[in-house]
Amino acid sequence: MSLGQILRKRREELDLTLDEVASLTGFSKPYLSTIETGRVKNPPSDKLLCKLEEHLQFEPGHLQHIAHVERMPADVRQDYEAIDAENRRFRQIFKDIIGHRIAPNKLGKLLSGYELDAESEAPMKEKPGQWVPVINKVPAGYPAEFDDMGYPVGFADDYVRCPDIHDPNAFAVRVVGDSMQPKFSEGDIVIFSPAADVQNADDCFVRLKSPHETTFKRVFFEADERIRLQPRNDHYAPVIVKTNRVNGLYRAVIHYQRL
Repeated sequence: MSLGQILRKRREELDLTLDEVASLTGFSKPYLSTIETGRVKNPPSDKLLCKLEEHLQFEPGHLQHIAHVERMPADVRQDYEAIDAENRRFRQIFKDIIGHRIAPNKLGKLLSGYELDAESEAPMKEKPGQWVPVINKVPAGYPAEFDDMGYPVGFADDYVRCPDIHDPNAFAVRVVGDSMQPKFSEGDIVIFSPAADVQNADDCFVRLKSPHETTFKRVFFEADERIRLQPRNDHYAPVIVKTNRVNGLYRAVIHYQRL
């Protein structure tokens, strides 16, 4: 249903007239009527939508989301709705798997009941920027225990839009500490790409094991299978680790400075 149809249906369910809604919101009856009938030339403002959500008993933000989607250009909206529909199908699959405790050998039968085309691939389109998950903070000091908050790749509570990023496994962290000053300061956001090659003197997110730690340093590959983790701040000493203790090296590719 369109925004107007949703509004009229809810208004009638609450047994309200357009005059009453106009009185509650402070907007004219003729304008509200054009919204309901889809003849409105000027899209409703967020201020009006908030009032409609309040007086027509919608969840806060619900009408605003619908209106924002309707304002999208047709081609962008088509892509958005196709992706949203596919995500809904995947979420239903996960619910069915979890709810019914589906055994791995029965997944094929379950998936066959959904219209998911895993073989075909649509041509890649240029995008204004990829949303990259901000998974945690990284210490720009000595290695410390790291917690990625239990998220799978690509998921987080916070995201940052990054132009020219095409690595689906890219992630971002907020810098803590001053060992990478003057180039990187506390509070800066740094994006790392697991797909990027790492060379000597690159700034890298470093994962260590035994114990499980992480740090943000310049990396230098030394002799005897050692790696030197070099701070940019001269007040900090480098840390030398064996290569077999390094669980991951991810090069910094974008830097957002905190002003």
